Amino acid sequence: MTSGNGDFARRIQHLRDRLGLTLDQVAERADMSSGYIQHLETHLGTPDRGTVTRLAKALETTVEDLLGGGHDRPPGQGAAMDEPVLEVLETEECLRLVAPGGIGRVAFSGSHGPTVLPVNYKFHDGAVVFRTARGGPMDQDLRTGLEGVDVKIAFQVDRIDEVRRAGWSVLIQGAAHHMPDDEVAKVAEAGVTPWAGGERHLYIRIVPQQVTGRRIHGL
Repeated sequence: MTSGNGDFARRIQHLRDRLGLTLDQVAERADMSSGYIQHLETHLGTPDRGTVTRLAKALETTVEDLLGGGHDRPPGQGAAMDEPVLEVLETEECLRLVAPGGIGRVAFSGSHGPTVLPVNYKFHDGAVVFRTARGGPMDQDLRTGLEGVDVKIAFQVDRIDEVRRAGWSVLIQGAAHHMPDDEVAKVAEAGVTPWAGGERHLYIRIVPQQVTGRRIHGL
């Protein structure tokens, strides 16, 4: 096996981090040594089917997903769990769920009609922060043209757990504040890095004015 981190290794790391498990905990679940789990996370290649099956069970996923076979499959196509429960989330729990950051969606009325776009975000100092291109379409659509008046937009994040047939969704509504240069230092420490790359130096901050959320789970 060649040293280096491949797709299979990254999927193990991602699933372990998502579950908050240590190497020892995964090793115990899979009946393997923690050293072997660490080896799988840091080397290229895929082990035998039996090992993959045990790992998938330990990481609460399927063999197909662990091998990357479900990468292009839309989420939520499986059957619903028996007696699913839809729970309304309190504001505090909603903010706790979005706090780790990641990928969310912003929704607003754009120049060509209703618009929804994915953004890489961080939750910093009680607000959602993301970056876009200065002078770009989103920048222009989110300006009112009036000094001190911001456009109200929606920001949504969800997580779907295919294995457990569960998930949650949080919706935040608030004003999209274009941060001038003298305010950027306050949010730059959040470390927001847009996946789209390019010259995206405009920081937009959404202070939650209304927060709602739902979680679906079993009894």
